[in-house]
Amino acid sequence: QVHLVESGGGSVEAGGSLRLSCAASGYDYACMGWFRQAPGKEREAVAVHKFNEGTRYADSVKDRFTISADTAAKTLYLEMKNLKPEDTAMYYCAADWCKYILIMDPSQPHNWGQGTQVTVDS
Repeated sequence: QVHLVESGGGSVEAGGSLRLSCAASGYDYACMGWFRQAPGKEREAVAVHKFNEGTRYADSVKDRFTISADTAAKTLYLEMKNLKPEDTAMYYCAADWCKYILIMDPSQPHNWGQGTQVTVDS
């Protein structure tokens, strides 16, 4: 079992930056990812990470967001730059077997954090 705790959310103006963190404890999964859900919308994948191998991004965040991990600290990060109002959402961290994460389908992961709110003002 894994326990995930997100932090780093907040309110920023458009064009600003934020860095989200997801601290993991318990079982070490090789794959983790960030997902988000805006009010009235379906949850969507943002970026996923396979330790020591690679990353994938949603088209909407490519070149603006960077996912990374500190293996020793068991922490996943999401560096977000040039934030837009449409990035406003609750951001969730997920960890699972890679087949459930790398597919970037929010219905697949079984382990989720409680989320951290990101609000981007225009």
